[in-house]
Amino acid sequence: MFDLIIRDSTLIDGTGAPARPGDVGITGGRIAALGSIDADARAVRTIDAGSRVVCPGFIDIHTHSDLTLVADGIGESKLRQGVTTEVVGNCSFAAFPIEPERLDLHADHLAGATAPLTPWWTDLDGYADALHDQGLSINVAPLAGHGTLRVAAMGVDERPATAAEMSRMERDLDRALEQGAFGMSTGLTLVPSSYGDFDEVAALARVLAARGALYATHSRAIAPDERASVAEAIEIGRQTGVTVEFSHLAINRPERWGHGAELLSMFDEARAEGIDIFFDVYPYDASSSSLTQYLPPWLPAGGTEAMRARLAIPAVRQRALDDMAEGWFDGIPWLWDRFVVSSCPDGYGIANTLDELSASEGIEPYELTLQLCERYGNELAVVLFYRSEDDVEKFLAHPLSVIGSDGNAIPLDQPTACPHPRNFGTFPRVLGVYARERRVLELSDAVRKMTAEPARRLGLSDRGTLAIGAVADVVIFDPETVIDNSEFGQIADPPTGIDVVIVDGSVVLDHGVIGTDRPGRVLRRGSSSAIA
Repeated sequence: MFDLIIRDSTLIDGTGAPARPGDVGITGGRIAALGSIDADARAVRTIDAGSRVVCPGFIDIHTHSDLTLVADGIGESKLRQGVTTEVVGNCSFAAFPIEPERLDLHADHLAGATAPLTPWWTDLDGYADALHDQGLSINVAPLAGHGTLRVAAMGVDERPATAAEMSRMERDLDRALEQGAFGMSTGLTLVPSSYGDFDEVAALARVLAARGALYATHSRAIAPDERASVAEAIEIGRQTGVTVEFSHLAINRPERWGHGAELLSMFDEARAEGIDIFFDVYPYDASSSSLTQYLPPWLPAGGTEAMRARLAIPAVRQRALDDMAEGWFDGIPWLWDRFVVSSCPDGYGIANTLDELSASEGIEPYELTLQLCERYGNELAVVLFYRSEDDVEKFLAHPLSVIGSDGNAIPLDQPTACPHPRNFGTFPRVLGVYARERRVLELSDAVRKMTAEPARRLGLSDRGTLAIGAVADVVIFDPETVIDNSEFGQIADPPTGIDVVIVDGSVVLDHGVIGTDRPGRVLRRGSSSAIA
């Protein structure tokens, strides 16, 4: 007797192997049978897949859902895409460790990437309790974050860590790994992670390497261009032996568009040397982040309130304007018509470019940017059109890439926002646009980059494949219709073609209807099925 049988399936098992016909039997939250199941076999429920694809649940290896899932554990925008596991704690923004004496700084820091919510826990165990108390539709695999480690140890100071502060960061990281964190991320263009130098990052990477954990890096902006950023990440791997995940690989300088092959050769050469490095990528030619992330790095030191106090001093404000006029991130020019407001607490400017807002307000764009950052702190987000489709395709097709949305698990209804479409459509877009329409990827390889490969990189030994004994995280989708429907600057629409999503053996999405079961758990490194 099975809990669930899925019949008449086109099985894509996540390994990259070709599709094959077959059935799936699920019992006790795990796959109990695979292939041809006797017609007389009984089950509590049977689903006829109608020859649609049945594959492992998608693992989003790069997200910022740390606090959005505390606020709302359904994670609708990801669940409707077929995501069954969110990897949180990326770009140095993690929900632990929290130093109670710096709680305001922690909340301010985290608002730059995830929900504006003040933590009430201090460590990974407490964070997991908060998520489980909320109830999760999908699983969460947490990383520690360099920025959060820095805030806990030394606030948001723009300076090197002292020996005592460095020791605390190493202890806090080791404790997080002991509690089950899958690794640590950096955000080396983002305050305060950007204040840490190479040696600081390397010291923490050695802690990761000693435990076999992952190092995920939002790279530093280094002159002359992104090649130097990739080189630094490779050097961290070379010197420490840590496994390196290069986050959201992209080329942001217009004069460098079309040179993706040069970066890919650097990854290939590093791998040939024995450095274990790979990268994640999302299938859009635009990024999104808090507007404050583009300010001169000295300006947000100490947090948003300290920034506001600085800007009240005329000479300091002029210094900020002068620095901004030289470009952001090593001189990348400001092209105001490419910055589009995507979310704001009171809805100001949504779907307008900074160029348009500057004209309508009669305020010079640099000054407008400062005023917006003063008014909203880290809570005003922009979409930035600074990438090329040619590079996106090259990166997606490369064998070392995996898929990560760089988005959040959020409700579909966003009354004061038009968030980046990656929040709602990353995985269907890969399947529909890049596998079916453009044939940049074979369908089985696209699934591999979303399932077995991220699971392998994280050490999730019993997820990411359709195999006997594996946890039953499963998606049923229609390869002929699956597609993303959300557009830039518009209210979000759910994707088409993701029919059924199963988490730990429970059907949580059934042809558009989200069920009441909350089977998701916080996963721990070394025991993918463990709970807090």
